[in-house]
Amino acid sequence: MMVDIPPVDAPALLEIDGPLAIITLNRPASFNAIDINMAVCLELLASRVEQDDGVRVLVIRGAGKAFCAGGDVNLFLAHIDNLEPPISKLLSHLNRFLLVLRRMDKLVLTSVHGAVAGAGFSMAFMGDFCIAAATARFRPAYAQIGVSPDAGGTVGLVHALGPRRALQLFLDEPELSCGRAEQLGLLAQVVDPAELESRTHEYALRLAALSPAAVAGTKRLVWQSGTGSLEQQLAAEAQSIVACMATEEFRALLAGMRRS
Repeated sequence: MMVDIPPVDAPALLEIDGPLAIITLNRPASFNAIDINMAVCLELLASRVEQDDGVRVLVIRGAGKAFCAGGDVNLFLAHIDNLEPPISKLLSHLNRFLLVLRRMDKLVLTSVHGAVAGAGFSMAFMGDFCIAAATARFRPAYAQIGVSPDAGGTVGLVHALGPRRALQLFLDEPELSCGRAEQLGLLAQVVDPAELESRTHEYALRLAALSPAAVAGTKRLVWQSGTGSLEQQLAAEAQSIVACMATEEFRALLAGMRRS
């Protein structure tokens, strides 16, 4: 099923360039703060990318001066006396977007700069890889406004750091420099801000050149690791590698190795 691509003034945009799909958060005046319309749009665009067999890598980036400053404070203020309905609606769409990111066979590369805060902070690490401009500022921000994490923060960060380190980061580290985030192993690359777009494109193309079967199998196995028993994980590994070896691409690569 195909879905409509939003117009150029929509809160999120989709561009497909060969094997690459690029979703751009498009509310630069609000530092790409997430409102209900953006969450709806992100869900639709992710579904479109998931269904496109020609896409190998999805890049998620932000327009303007920031990647994403988190949830839209104006939405909170407008509904301060009855926040549950709008927040539940926003998160239902945003969570379905995040589920697609983890479920899809394509790799997801977040490309971040400027403010990476709150839900934007969480979302940056719900991709498979994160590339950052050296001037990016990572701010969990949740504890400082009296709330717990959303947008997959307790998934991506816990997978990357473990429960204790993630807990400390959320509750006791108001801001991380890019260097600190890299030191923790959260970033695949740190680049000069002026080179973020070109280096993201280069990195995405390199990822897109990998075997689709190998990518799909590896991504699925890695993210499901720890959710079942050792016996189940080993069985899943065996099933996946056999499926990869049944592809023409594997046979061609094997034949090349024999010739060399």
